[in-house]
Amino acid sequence: MKDYEHPFFRPLWRRVAVVAVCVIWAIIEFASGTPFWGVIALGFAAYAVWQFFYLYKPVDEAKPRVEPKTGAEPKE
Repeated sequence: MKDYEHPFFRPLWRRVAVVAVCVIWAIIEFASGTPFWGVIALGFAAYAVWQFFYLYKPVDEAKPRVEPKTGAEPKE
């Protein structure tokens, strides 16, 4: 599983919130006169947009989940 596929990020509002926090952080850094950290925060925002909106594939909730085999199944 990749980080952007984690169930925490399924709701759209959470993905938008992560990007918004990064952008707000960048604005604060630029406003306070620290452009180095502002660029870093913009990089985080760009990476989040790439992961959460470009690569993100929503999980179809209608499909049954496939459970991994644990090896503890009874033998016949």
